Amino acid sequence: MKPMRLLLSLNSAQRQYSKSFHHSSYRLSAKILDGRKHADKILGQLKNEVSQWIDQGHKRPNLTALLVGENPASNIYVRKKMQAASLVGIKSNTIKLPSETTESDLLDIILSLNNSPSIDGILVQLPLPGHISERLVCNAIDPSKDVDGFHSLNMGRMCLGIDTFVPCTALAVVELIKLSGIETKGRRAVVCGRSKNVGMPIAVLLHSDSTYELGGMDATVTYCHRHTPFQDLLHFTRNADILVSCTGIPKLITAHMVKPGACVIDVGLNRTVDPVTKKTKISGDVDFSGERLGNFINFVLIFCFAGVAEVASFLTPVPGGVGPMTVAMLMRNTFLACKRFYSINQAV
Repeated sequence: MKPMRLLLSLNSAQRQYSKSFHHSSYRLSAKILDGRKHADKILGQLKNEVSQWIDQGHKRPNLTALLVGENPASNIYVRKKMQAASLVGIKSNTIKLPSETTESDLLDIILSLNNSPSIDGILVQLPLPGHISERLVCNAIDPSKDVDGFHSLNMGRMCLGIDTFVPCTALAVVELIKLSGIETKGRRAVVCGRSKNVGMPIAVLLHSDSTYELGGMDATVTYCHRHTPFQDLLHFTRNADILVSCTGIPKLITAHMVKPGACVIDVGLNRTVDPVTKKTKISGDVDFSGERLGNFINFVLIFCFAGVAEVASFLTPVPGGVGPMTVAMLMRNTFLACKRFYSINQAV
């Protein structure tokens, strides 16, 4: 078949496939999982708990953030975290360091914060400049003050189902699923993206045994990543009851990749430039409204006319979904670190 005729044939076939999502038995209007609303409620509850804690004569929780360099996105993230801390009554401080800060100097600052009894939580905003080892820095933080949950000890405890600090984005995803009443036990879950700070912890929590100390979601979990063949990716996502994407690829997940009625969690936060307005806009990994036509992915030509919002039963928006919940989970971890420090000192 000639290339043009093949193109038209594929186009026609994809249009027929996309129309199936508009059939009365499949057309769905996804319930939007409003992360801002849930986060505001959690922060409100934390504000009351922190106030009661201080009224009982305890010290105010204290969070310190380390920001190395002038990454605009990192500056925004840290500012939002500090605003949330102020809202709930957590004392906070941001130590800003130039991008040329040496690894040794950064480690010395972390050591001083570890040794300060007034500091409950420490976070180092990632990414770091290329000359600094993120793993070395994360492991330099006292595990009892590691409110980001990135220390190898906390990661290992999480994998074993032992109560510990869990990475905030993974906690945010799990919390959204729980608050929405979505059943996970025995369900098929697919996580696209396997980063050690996001994708891996999400998958661990989804598949973990709910009877363990940390608790879990008891789902049957499949990982997909950059080496997963596209046809295999289609197979796994189309059979997923719960689909989580954290790849950083704008609009990777389209309607034809989603099982009708699935819960779709979009963890992606991508900044792209609109070709017409030239303005920067934020989008997720999921094609929310269905505007993708004739894209090539791994040499497979696809067309998508329906948006994921018409196929899924639950869907997180970007922005306003996982992001606000992640900040709320950081505040929860910080307050937890403060209470644990008090309990340990009381026992000595």
